[in-house]
Amino acid sequence: MPSIQESKLAFIGGGNMASAIIGGLLANSVPKTNITVSEPWEVNRNKLAATGVNTTTDNVVAGGSADLIIIAVKPQVTKAVCEELAKSWADRQSLPVVVSIAAGITLSSLQEWSTTPNGARPHVVRVMPNTPALVAEGASGAIASADVSVEEKALVNELLGSVSKATEWVDKEELLDVVTGLSGSGPAYFFAMVEHLVASATALGLSQEQATRLATQTCLGAGKMLVTSDDEPGQLRKNVTSPNGTTFAALQTFEKEGFKEIVDKAVKAATDRAAELGNTLAK
Repeated sequence: MPSIQESKLAFIGGGNMASAIIGGLLANSVPKTNITVSEPWEVNRNKLAATGVNTTTDNVVAGGSADLIIIAVKPQVTKAVCEELAKSWADRQSLPVVVSIAAGITLSSLQEWSTTPNGARPHVVRVMPNTPALVAEGASGAIASADVSVEEKALVNELLGSVSKATEWVDKEELLDVVTGLSGSGPAYFFAMVEHLVASATALGLSQEQATRLATQTCLGAGKMLVTSDDEPGQLRKNVTSPNGTTFAALQTFEKEGFKEIVDKAVKAATDRAAELGNTLAK
């Protein structure tokens, strides 16, 4: 199996997530000439062309001979894209590895739609990235079809490693819905928390600008501590909570108002919705 630097890569769709991954690949010395992007929108296509990668509006031109294909289109058009590509693979000796970041589309659907006219099926990986990939600080969950080899997983790890600091492989597809509820949707939870912190501090007299700077830097600093510390999150919380101090008073309020239950319900709601979308889109 060739390395990521030696592989021919095709992106079907050139939106924000695809652009982020491409930027990460180029930063990691993947040759521009090895990357082709099929993107119908001229504005997106021109932005990608400016980076030096190959661009086209033809999915078959992009993916017909690629080693690794990244499906980065809207879930609703994934079936049509996969079926179009599969027809172009009829005469290939070996099929590409297909990596899908289309939310909710199952492995079985991807393999069914990507079956060639002579009955061959590509090896498939589903990935749930998140938006911090846009700043090379992503977290991704992944699951592979049973036929994906160790070498192919390593190739996907190289791909995701260009924008994700954490990539977790799960062994049950339903757990990718949990990843969606946790890290896929998770950035919005932190944004909402900071949004409300700023509003609270502003109501108590700080200016909007001061509150925003303090809240956003606090979020960044706390996140860095979580990533770099050997302590568990619970221990970090205890480390900054003096008995009967200010932090203690705030955390007691969280507990009284059912903070844990709110988080549980939010993550479960996102997880359930991911499963629901997957079931709907598979039909």
